[in-house]
Amino acid sequence: MALRYNLINKDVFEGLKGLHSDSFDLCIVDPPYGASSKHNWDYGKKGKLKGFGGEWNLENEAWDLLSQNESFISTYSWLKELKRVIKIEGSIWIHSTYHNSGFVNVCCQLLGLEIINEIAWYKRNSFPNLSGRRLTASHETILWVHKGGEKNRKYYFNYEASKSFHSSSDLLKEAGKQMRTVWDIPNNKSKDEMKYGSHPTQKPIKVSERILALCGVKEGNLLVPFAGSGTEMVAGLNFGMNVTGFEIESDYISIAQKRLEDALQKKNHSLFL
Repeated sequence: MALRYNLINKDVFEGLKGLHSDSFDLCIVDPPYGASSKHNWDYGKKGKLKGFGGEWNLENEAWDLLSQNESFISTYSWLKELKRVIKIEGSIWIHSTYHNSGFVNVCCQLLGLEIINEIAWYKRNSFPNLSGRRLTASHETILWVHKGGEKNRKYYFNYEASKSFHSSSDLLKEAGKQMRTVWDIPNNKSKDEMKYGSHPTQKPIKVSERILALCGVKEGNLLVPFAGSGTEMVAGLNFGMNVTGFEIESDYISIAQKRLEDALQKKNHSLFL
């Protein structure tokens, strides 16, 4: 069966409301982190916290400028919709950093989304800390959650793949051994991944490929609420899933569209060889 993708130029909150309940097998979320350097984070009306520096001191785009209150409300809102549209057998993987991981964790608990694992993505080649006033930020967090709760754990997990998975670039994972919650994946993007341009917070495709190896469903449906330049959607097509994604910025829509067309042509062509 030929695969398909649906990349929608629409605000994620508006877009999610138009999706059917219990219709997706897997969701990979890479939301705005609220890490812009020129933004003072308001917490209610009592005080302010300046955004931290380091490698997160890179973005000043409108989509990444949210106050703490806005970030919490936003996170709760899209997580609530994701809980509705994900199947009971499905699961949600959420990227975060120290800027927003607390919001994500608390919102999951408030919504009854059980945390299966917290993954530490170790970035061996992280951008160096230039201030000399803190440790070099060298990891991001990925929360793996499901909506069934502890009494209804029906989520799909390919345990055999978790043992057999091997990557020459991961110095921690041994073939044939259980996969652990620290993933050693260098933050490098190939020329092919950057062929049509890039997104400021673009992840290497190897991160999504590992998630799909563990929880992907062939010919199932993958949802990517914040599509960016399309990396997670491309990984989904390559794996063999139909993909749906939302992106509000037209520049990134253009990049993602080209990447998805390339991936779809390669995938569908291989089906008939």
